[in-house]
Amino acid sequence: MTKRTAAKYKIDRRMGENIWGRPKSPLNKREYGPGQHGQRRKGKLSDFGTQLRAKQKLKGYYGDLTEKQFRKIYADADRSRGDTGEALVGFLERRLDAVVYRAKLVPTVFAARQFVNHGHVTVNGKPVNIASYRVSEGDIIQVREKSRQMAAITEALALTERDIPDYLEVDQSKLTVKFVRTPGLSDVPYPVVMEPNLVVEYYAKN
Repeated sequence: MTKRTAAKYKIDRRMGENIWGRPKSPLNKREYGPGQHGQRRKGKLSDFGTQLRAKQKLKGYYGDLTEKQFRKIYADADRSRGDTGEALVGFLERRLDAVVYRAKLVPTVFAARQFVNHGHVTVNGKPVNIASYRVSEGDIIQVREKSRQMAAITEALALTERDIPDYLEVDQSKLTVKFVRTPGLSDVPYPVVMEPNLVVEYYAKN
């Protein structure tokens, strides 16, 4: 489990946005950053600061990935054909924990990582316990038989704060998910504006 799990809402406050769109976010009550200096007036960000913030927000959204993990995904996107920013989003959405989260099998992306790591899912019938596992179009993800009565699944399926995107086909009765296609930025139901183009600019200069 990531060290950020217990303090995940600090990410919201650090970004100044409710990046997961959750009603429990403290940002709904306190629109300032964490810590003793959180209420200081914020100065205008430089171009570098704006690019860094865009990277931190996207990286934080997927469970606050480590810089090494995120840079590797960026490198893969940079080597792919087409728009690098679009490819970056596509690779992030192909992470197994992201698919589990999008399919509403768990309530949070942090829970998704733990859910996968603890061996609760299979991919095409084979157990996979690596959260960063990259699914392919047509793959079938399923909750293992022994894990289907978990309270977290029932809680997640009942959530009304987010919808299942159309690049996934979910059978809630069988707890199966088909990864239909790799999404682009406009397909992903982010609760806030994500700017992968600024992330590309950040890495191009650093």
